Amino acid sequence: MADDLSKLALQTQQIYECQADWFAQNRRQKLTEKPWLDHFLQYLPSGGHVLDLGCGTGKPIADYILGKGFQVTGLDASANMIAHARSNFPQADWRVADMRDFDLGQHVHGIIGWHSFFHLTREEQRDVLPSLARHLRPDGVLMLTIGPEDGEAGGHVGDAPVYHASLSEREYNAILARNGMTLAPRVENTNPEDRLTVLFARKTV
Repeated sequence: MADDLSKLALQTQQIYECQADWFAQNRRQKLTEKPWLDHFLQYLPSGGHVLDLGCGTGKPIADYILGKGFQVTGLDASANMIAHARSNFPQADWRVADMRDFDLGQHVHGIIGWHSFFHLTREEQRDVLPSLARHLRPDGVLMLTIGPEDGEAGGHVGDAPVYHASLSEREYNAILARNGMTLAPRVENTNPEDRLTVLFARKTV
């Protein structure tokens, strides 16, 4: 099983590239994420700059953020996903890039990785978190969906299997602390449709 998951982890970009059209048509548009997004955005200055990691088609997450008057730069390793995003929201900055080795060339007020960061392996997550901290301005905020515990699991995008992984909350906290960040209070979601674990952190130096 572990060997199967390791092989699956190498296919994430290809899977989303192939499933981009399905995703654009079937990704849930009801904004059940609103309580978390509002919690995240309240830490940002008016008109602040948000980096959306694994942005997909831009719907509905970037759409909501743009509608609140914030700037958005969206990164996705799938060129097909970015093509949809550019068509949907030409006013934003969309880039084909891999979150494992990207360099934005600037600092942002907030970074969100909604249903994207957890596709990285645990070792990749350990490597990427310091990069995310470096891209944040002082007092910048990071919000990621993670797993409920340390481990690996399989999921699906359309009819294709896809890889998920998470560190423990204790390890996330330790890595963030080493990079000048602290976990922020969580916001409770009252929507029973979403059973998520969400990490909030704020840059303190």
